[in-house]
Amino acid sequence: MQSHATPPDGPPPGPRRPADLVLTNGRIITVDADSSIAQAIAITGDRIEAVGTGEAIRPHIAQWTRVIDLKGRPVIPGLIDGHAHMDREGLKTVYPALGRVRSVRDIQDRIAELARGRKPGEWIVTMPIGDPPFYFDVPDILAEKRWPTRQELDAAAPDNPVFIRPIWGFWRHSPPLVACANTRALELGGITRDTVSPLPELTIERDGRGDPTGVISEIGMQPSAELIWFRHVTGFSHADRARTLPVAARAYHAFGTTSIFEEHGVATELLRAYKTAHRDGTLTMRSSLVFSPNWKSAGDAPLGPFVEAWAGWLGEPGPGNDWVKLTGLYVNINHTVADDLRAGTTPDTGWAGFNYDTGMPRERLRELLLHCAANEIRAVTNAVVTPGIIDLFAEVDRVVPLKGRRWVVGHVSTLSPRDIEKIVRMGLALTTHTNNFIYKQSRPLKRQLPPERHREITPMRDLLDAGVRVGLATDNVPVSLFWPIWQVVARLDVSGEPVAPEQAITRMEALRCATENCAYLTFDEDRKGTLAPGKLADLAVLSADPLTAPAEQLREIRALMTMVGGRIVYEEPEWNG
Repeated sequence: MQSHATPPDGPPPGPRRPADLVLTNGRIITVDADSSIAQAIAITGDRIEAVGTGEAIRPHIAQWTRVIDLKGRPVIPGLIDGHAHMDREGLKTVYPALGRVRSVRDIQDRIAELARGRKPGEWIVTMPIGDPPFYFDVPDILAEKRWPTRQELDAAAPDNPVFIRPIWGFWRHSPPLVACANTRALELGGITRDTVSPLPELTIERDGRGDPTGVISEIGMQPSAELIWFRHVTGFSHADRARTLPVAARAYHAFGTTSIFEEHGVATELLRAYKTAHRDGTLTMRSSLVFSPNWKSAGDAPLGPFVEAWAGWLGEPGPGNDWVKLTGLYVNINHTVADDLRAGTTPDTGWAGFNYDTGMPRERLRELLLHCAANEIRAVTNAVVTPGIIDLFAEVDRVVPLKGRRWVVGHVSTLSPRDIEKIVRMGLALTTHTNNFIYKQSRPLKRQLPPERHREITPMRDLLDAGVRVGLATDNVPVSLFWPIWQVVARLDVSGEPVAPEQAITRMEALRCATENCAYLTFDEDRKGTLAPGKLADLAVLSADPLTAPAEQLREIRALMTMVGGRIVYEEPEWNG
């Protein structure tokens, strides 16, 4: 049963220091061990000075202290996204959006508008057709129920090559991924009636005469067409990545997120962008990054000497600081022909931000994991693309015990009771992907499992009852962690059907999974994740109370003000007027 006890009056032992900022007359949801609720919080510098009643905080108020009357509003620890892909939200601003188009004519009008600002011959590259963040029901949302042809795009921009990008498949979690190009773009990309697709899942659609229609479709989640034929106009420069990281951070701050964990790994080009933004003082998101390796560059080097000589710097504690640090090596089993093809664009990674060739044959990965354990490098993986990874970790555990190393299995979808026993024994930490496996894609999982095993779909109740540290994550679809919080509490899919409702957890538990548990993922639970004296002053004032708001409104909660290290990084206009 949840406790809502008020912390004892008075600051922690030691002298009472004047605060720079005091938030008072609020509902401070501390997410501490007692799930206590306070009324005020004092902040000095980048740290929390005291938490308690208004009376207890009053001695910290000096003449210069800024005091904000919250008028009963709720405050929570800054949310921590366990699998954010934050950079993508900023990259969405690099290329112009088509907007809310509902017909081919709408698309033509938008392309013609963009052409008026371009010189003849200059490329027009746009974001995909459809409504972000999910891009559902395309092309059915168009009056014609089809994609625009090259001739229709030619009519809109006769003097310019036009390319409409496909979605990054994980935004919708269902294929196909469709790109549209006009005649000039196809010519410059080298696509003719004689062009053969290099991948069976990639189709150059053709008309009755065998000529390309301008529509290119893919059955997969990671687009290949734009990397194969249009890489020179669809890429992201270092300047693009560094410039848009603060834009992306602000989008996440708007929903109370103050830290991210990029467990899918970051390639060097994305790592450089984070370093540049931090150096320039524009990075406002605390960012813990897992390294994404490029195994092609290692060739057939013996893994033991290679890991010791070239990857030892990843050993825990990882390098970095409270703003940018590296923690762990991303690993997965095997890879596909499409992965190899996309990896040929290295060091450019497009939307991914991670390397495409991180996969290894199972036995070689086992050898790598043993060397990682020997060098205090923790492994971080994605359960969806690494089937059998828990059993593989268990094999490593029999040689080098993993307990205490906090190896991470991300994107968990289904877990059996036996899987959970192994996870507990090895002390693994987990992250979920409820935006996919509860909300969007639970129906296929239900079809794969007999009814008595539906409780294995993202089994939050069983995991928490077993003592497993589980962190919530958005995967950038959408950016608000209040969607996953709602999903693990309500357990409803996109159609409103229940998904293993017996696995629902309480709201306080869900908040803990989005705060303290995610801090545990990065060895930071003593520094952030709860509101307590001495911890970093990362917090958010919310539009509604996540513990009491109607269930259907949980996912609509936003931040009125977000603070990182005592500094306001986001606030709505006149939020406290």
